[in-house]
Amino acid sequence: MSEVIVSPKFQVVIPKAVRDAVAIRPGQRVQVIAHGNRIELVPLRPIQELRGSLEDISDSVERDPDRL
Repeated sequence: MSEVIVSPKFQVVIPKAVRDAVAIRPGQRVQVIAHGNRIELVPLRPIQELRGSLEDISDSVERDPDRL
């Protein structure tokens, strides 16, 4: 677990180990989410990066007889 210090301008530096683990690049946008007394930073990825990520998902779904 890493610890950071909040600057007088309320800025924080994301530790290199964390940046490397989630592949955050300079200038990349992150979503900030507050959960009670906790803050989460979620890297936003371009939709193009998702292309092909669902290839292995099965599309055979058992359906009820009254459904098409």
